[in-house]
Amino acid sequence: MTFTPWQERSVVVTGGTRGIGRGIAEFFARRGAAVLLTGRDGRVAREVAAGLARSTGGRVAGAGVDLRDADAVEAMAAEAERRHGHVDVLCANAGIFPEKPLREMTAADIDEVLAVNLRGSILAVRACLPAMERAGRGRVVLTSSITGPLTGYTGWSHYGASKAGQLGFLRGAALELAPLGITVNAVLPGNVRTEGLEELGEEYLRKMAASIPLGRLGETADIAHAVGFLASDEAAFVTGQTLTVDGGQTVPESLDALAPVSVPGPPSPSAP
Repeated sequence: MTFTPWQERSVVVTGGTRGIGRGIAEFFARRGAAVLLTGRDGRVAREVAAGLARSTGGRVAGAGVDLRDADAVEAMAAEAERRHGHVDVLCANAGIFPEKPLREMTAADIDEVLAVNLRGSILAVRACLPAMERAGRGRVVLTSSITGPLTGYTGWSHYGASKAGQLGFLRGAALELAPLGITVNAVLPGNVRTEGLEELGEEYLRKMAASIPLGRLGETADIAHAVGFLASDEAAFVTGQTLTVDGGQTVPESLDALAPVSVPGPPSPSAP
């Protein structure tokens, strides 16, 4: 069996300076792909890229990109193609999740989350499309979430809307781009141990871990491996699909379903 020749592939990872995005960038760098990771702060993006290049021995560059700026997103795709000669994989991962109760949510709060999480993903795909067409192949992997498409959480209704919206975009884009040999899929992470999640406090982390059947929070590598599959040649016949990576978090009907099951022992032998 022939496996994906990552050394020949060019990968763009938006939101790659920390958390899941950084884990995705590291995954591809360790396998020899040429990686361009982006963040809103260009200095931070370049520092993270340099660190990953040192730790992995891979080809990693960083660029400052504000996904709310359509021209900046177009420039991102052009830079990746200029650096690497082509763009094969886009991991549209960048996202923000500010907590805000609906009663307190302003129009600006809503616009900000949708602009980065949903509109930014669409702009990134649109920007990378010409380069993928020239390469004759392409893989788009969106980082959505279980929150919105599968579950809800108070304080994150605008975030959930943006993540559900990504999946509506995914299905239309998958149909439109299939004739070009470009696949469009998404991963739906559950609770993953990242800097952003840890900022919510140990009590939140403890409660979240208790709600996961596998008994732990996810790691960024868990998501990166799922993304790697969807971006690979081995997934060439997979498009318009979602892959939930949540340790079984969305499976229980309630927390009671996670209680240990009492298994009766063998019956006692009958008395003679």
